[in-house]
Amino acid sequence: MTSATDSGVLVDSHGRVHTDLRVSVTDRCNIRCQYCMPAEGVVFKPHDAILTFEEIERAVRVAASLGVRKVRLTGGEPLVRRGICQLVRMVARIPGIEDLAMTTNGVLLADFADELKRAGLQRLNISLDTVCREKFREIARRDVLPRVLRGIAAARCAGFEHIKLNAVALRGQSEDDVVPLARFAREQGLELRFIEFMPLDGANRWQNASVLPAEEILRLLAEGIGPLEPIPESEARGLATEYRFADGIGRVGVIASVSEPFCGQCGRIRLTAEGMLRNCLFSKQEWDLRGVLRGGGGDELLIELFRAAIGAKRRARGGDDGQFARPSRAMHQIGG
Repeated sequence: MTSATDSGVLVDSHGRVHTDLRVSVTDRCNIRCQYCMPAEGVVFKPHDAILTFEEIERAVRVAASLGVRKVRLTGGEPLVRRGICQLVRMVARIPGIEDLAMTTNGVLLADFADELKRAGLQRLNISLDTVCREKFREIARRDVLPRVLRGIAAARCAGFEHIKLNAVALRGQSEDDVVPLARFAREQGLELRFIEFMPLDGANRWQNASVLPAEEILRLLAEGIGPLEPIPESEARGLATEYRFADGIGRVGVIASVSEPFCGQCGRIRLTAEGMLRNCLFSKQEWDLRGVLRGGGGDELLIELFRAAIGAKRRARGGDDGQFARPSRAMHQIGG
């Protein structure tokens, strides 16, 4: 294995150092959120097209040799992948990986929380767009909010200290949920992230008018709960712009990926479930790691692909003009 010293780090032409790898373990999901997947007619990859755990482990080892220190397991819904806790154990043992996290919808989390913690998972992001059961059923097209809430409680009982709630914000749908979600997070001692709706829904219903911007979210929070104080970047825990409530109870972040994109600070690279490397959510180009992994290629070929992907990364949103380059694939196919 080539060492980090020998290989250097993954730096693109804009000077961004890439230390964060998002690994999708499946394109399948057990809910059908409106902003992510169509209600019907979704075609998933066959099982033999999806990377094996051993292939994922090898890809992450190579990435770690190139300076990657953070890994997030995503989907689809990662907990529907059979044996997922074994993969967590495998990745947690890779030298150089300092931060191992997972993004989940929480539906199956109550069944897995304890084992995930024992396997070495350090952090959880749980998707939760509303605490209203009927509204949740409308958004997710499944009546499973009670299961998600049990999953959150199970994660806390399992000892996860870093739990974030992710809420996608849509104009005309999310305004009434902003304050109740923040109150729930404050009561439960959880961090909350609002994410502006992006054109990754698969049904192509996104339009700029559908975005509930960060500025409006912050106004609703201030009016509904109380003043917010900006958290200095030196204390921030991610790419979100973060705030703490002035009364000292809780913190909240906004990911203004549409109104104020953070592309200039992005150090992420993505691996899809079928082994395609992407340098941006909105990239229209992919690099085939699976072909090397299954074709007998050595680690040096994988390193070349990582370097090629990062070398081709554009300035913002998959291009150089700052405009969205709508990808041909939906979020569940790319990986969250």
